[in-house]
Amino acid sequence: MSTNQSAVVSRAIVRKQKQRIQWLPYLLIAPAIVLIIVFLFYPVGNVFYFSLQKFNPTKAYENGFVGLDNFKAIFTTDKLFFSTLWVSAKWVFVEVALQLILGLGIALMLNQAFKFRGLFRSAAILPWAISGVVTSTLWQILFNEQIGPLNDILLKLGLIDHKIAWLSEITTAFPAIVTAELWRGIPFFTIALLAGLQTIPGDLYESAVVDGAGRWKSFIHITLPYLRTTIILTTLLRAVWEFNNVDLIFVMTNGTGGPIDLTTTLPMYIVKQAIVAQDFGYGSALTVIGFIILLLFAVFYLKLSGYGKEE
Repeated sequence: MSTNQSAVVSRAIVRKQKQRIQWLPYLLIAPAIVLIIVFLFYPVGNVFYFSLQKFNPTKAYENGFVGLDNFKAIFTTDKLFFSTLWVSAKWVFVEVALQLILGLGIALMLNQAFKFRGLFRSAAILPWAISGVVTSTLWQILFNEQIGPLNDILLKLGLIDHKIAWLSEITTAFPAIVTAELWRGIPFFTIALLAGLQTIPGDLYESAVVDGAGRWKSFIHITLPYLRTTIILTTLLRAVWEFNNVDLIFVMTNGTGGPIDLTTTLPMYIVKQAIVAQDFGYGSALTVIGFIILLLFAVFYLKLSGYGKEE
């Protein structure tokens, strides 16, 4: 074989090796892409498909393509839809705001140096680690009118004169469920904000003290600016999670969203329509609307908060 022929063969081998190397990353991520398509895009696509169908397994003779009729019915004849939107908005705002405030307060305390700090930090995560159904059941028992310890404690303290059905009365059902979710949700903010506090240089606080700044001014001008990105991301994530919250409300209200739908959020209404009533077409249409609401909320929230912009 001549020198020229050897050079040509060598170049061909090198070219093939480069082609293999170029394809290697795609081959490595191919399994992940397949899983994403199977477990994410396919179910989402199915929801959009069924939103244009009338699909009820118990009434197969009525099933078929209906176009936008499901959406038209939601906005024109469904009297409960707009009520569930209001309950969802109230639920998300109250939960995220209180969880953020209380979580930040606990994070600030756990960021201080004191005895057994590690033990208290570990204890702070326990509510977050417990299963949602277990948490819901525990709080359901706590608020139970007959056997719940809350009524007994309040009666002995003289704060009430009769047992209260916390999860059945109009004035107490929503606050009771909010309280249960607060207990479960606060650790998320506590952990995330505590991690953010750990990144703030201590020299800044020392300089602030030298300049005569008190704790409040240091909090406003040092702590909050450094936690800005963390607060934006955690509130957005938590708002999405709370909007989609079903397990706690479902278990604590025995699947009714009561009393008189005062705790029926949009996802809870979707469960009642799709799972309980077996109207998967209508439930899918409600799901699509919920997806669009969350998408628009995320976009506008990030834009209004100025996330990603340089300080």
